[in-house]
Amino acid sequence: MPLLTDPFDLSGKVALVTGAGSPTGIGMATARLLARRGATLVVASTTDRIHQRAQELREDTGRAARGVVADLTDPVATGAVAAGIGAEHGRLDILVNNAGMATVDSPTEDDGQLESVDPARWEQVVARNLGTAFLLTRAALPLMGEGGRVVMVASVTGPVMAMRANPGYAAAKAGLVGLTRALAVDVAGRGICVNAVAPGWVRTGSQTPHEVAQGAATPLGRSAEPEEVAAVIAFLAAPAASYLTGQCLVVDGGNSIAEERG
Repeated sequence: MPLLTDPFDLSGKVALVTGAGSPTGIGMATARLLARRGATLVVASTTDRIHQRAQELREDTGRAARGVVADLTDPVATGAVAAGIGAEHGRLDILVNNAGMATVDSPTEDDGQLESVDPARWEQVVARNLGTAFLLTRAALPLMGEGGRVVMVASVTGPVMAMRANPGYAAAKAGLVGLTRALAVDVAGRGICVNAVAPGWVRTGSQTPHEVAQGAATPLGRSAEPEEVAAVIAFLAAPAASYLTGQCLVVDGGNSIAEERG
């Protein structure tokens, strides 16, 4: 498959980015970069603030952008999101499964040693961080043709490393990488590439002081900016990545390769 003159040009592409409600998160940074490269955006979140994000995308990039409020753990809702894109655009070229949430540093219902984790809460954590990607990808694939891209936003937690008292999140994010590889094999014959990114510490608006300190202990000495993770996602979504599939790219400032800290 020959590359375009500009292998990063996304003009004419339709992209869906989930988990884009925060103005300082990876989802919004990704949507902004995809729009600047020419894509038409649909952004999804669980709250009405996504409409403000869509307005910001339109104002910042001049590209068409629409916000969708949906519970992506609900198969009916994910089906409706895909159906809406199909009705409006007739296809989907890029799907970025960024929806999910980590709970780190402070005790919450999601955290704890495995024997103390409530089974119902475990199911919720897995549904939010893995089930959303399964349901939405399942609904969106019929809209995708040759050149389609699916990008899963995993984490170093689970696929590469682990932290104390966070088994549900780690299991779900590791599952995302397994889903990536399985799906990549299944849809390769249709010319669709499926990959994952595994961010480490990222400087979002919700980053805790503990996470800031952990980022400072990486070999690069800082947390990532959301835009640095978005750049890798945008590469995987571009024509330039047409022979890359079933892979997980780690974006962690070298943290997972360092044997020493400090």
